[in-house]
Amino acid sequence: MNYFEFALLAFTSFFTLINPLGVMPIFLSMTSQMNTVSRNKVAIKAIVTSFLILLVFAFSGQILFKFFSITVDSFRIVGGIIFFKMGYDMLQAKIVHQQYSKEQEAEVVNDIAITPLAIPMICGPGAITNSIVLMEDAENLISKSILIGIILLVCLITLGLLLGAGRFVKLLGDTGNKVMMKLMGLIVMVIAVEFFLSGLIPIIKNLINS
Repeated sequence: MNYFEFALLAFTSFFTLINPLGVMPIFLSMTSQMNTVSRNKVAIKAIVTSFLILLVFAFSGQILFKFFSITVDSFRIVGGIIFFKMGYDMLQAKIVHQQYSKEQEAEVVNDIAITPLAIPMICGPGAITNSIVLMEDAENLISKSILIGIILLVCLITLGLLLGAGRFVKLLGDTGNKVMMKLMGLIVMVIAVEFFLSGLIPIIKNLINS
């Protein structure tokens, strides 16, 4: 595989797994009541966190998984539980914050940015696994550099979409934001079920076979 093919494979796989277009409406729903500065802080922190996590797993993922006896299937199950809780809160319109003190605002920004946006929404089991596999496939320093560059590129594309999401808030208005949040809540809960089952079924099969 030449460098161009490797770069194309890395880009298409990471873009599909991270799914920036799918992240944007969920991010928009969760930050609809924030001002532009706070919303941008959430976006930047989520992307930086995701990029760093992908790098860590790319270079040491196999070691960490083996050391802690963690499987990707277990990671999917936990991600599904987190997603389901998040989707339920969105469906009940609980992720709406009207007024913040400075301390409360900083806490909310950190909470939303790291979980569930960075983990597992942007940096989910699929993206983490992909970073580990592709780093193992990278045969030399150039390939590894290409992979890191592709991860950064996809993260920057996602950041650009999230930073531009604020314009949609003004267009939708309060009623539109609430409707979209409930709709995205349902979608997130469906995603959660898929995550959970995709992790649980292989574990059950292994138990039956053993």
